[in-house]
Amino acid sequence: MIGYLKGMVASIQKTGNRVILTLDVNQVGYDVQIVPRVLQELPAIGEPIQIFTHLQIREDQVTLFGFGSAAERDLFRQLVSVSGIGPQLAVALLDTLGLQELVQAIVAGNTRTLSRTPGVGSKTAERIALELRSKLAEWRQEAGVITIPSAGPVLSIQEDVEMTLLALGYSTSEISRALQAVGQSTTLSKRDNAEEWIRAAIAWLSH
Repeated sequence: MIGYLKGMVASIQKTGNRVILTLDVNQVGYDVQIVPRVLQELPAIGEPIQIFTHLQIREDQVTLFGFGSAAERDLFRQLVSVSGIGPQLAVALLDTLGLQELVQAIVAGNTRTLSRTPGVGSKTAERIALELRSKLAEWRQEAGVITIPSAGPVLSIQEDVEMTLLALGYSTSEISRALQAVGQSTTLSKRDNAEEWIRAAIAWLSH
């Protein structure tokens, strides 16, 4: 119903783990719950922005959810189509993993990565992968969402590498960037030695 809103940033409020952006569109203020990681892309208050939206209508409330891109919004819609996945859990998945890593985890059936999201247990992760894997494999190509599996470690060791780096205190986004960066090395990309990947990632992150 409302595909996107284009207006001025009026205010940003954080209540618990929810971030509400008030957007001034022709002197009408729209309260939009945005994925927290969109905060990194927001301009200053009073500056113009375009937010892609999804209107959720429940018996007792109407909520506008906001995203930085149409692809993010479309992935949110795919997630809430899965039984047991509500809009807040879909927002948490997008915030924890980001668009590319989330699509890649679902297509690869990587339930451990999906379970890193607070509130997503192993059964929920399996349901997401089972219901969306084939849909997202096709959608990823149509939407032009480029993932770079060739630049990361092979799947057999990827989870070990990620879990070790998470345990060392690095964030999901830092780990994702580091693995893609060090994966450009042709010598490393052909090896399935988890310790080498971990050492290289730590060295890159310590720059």
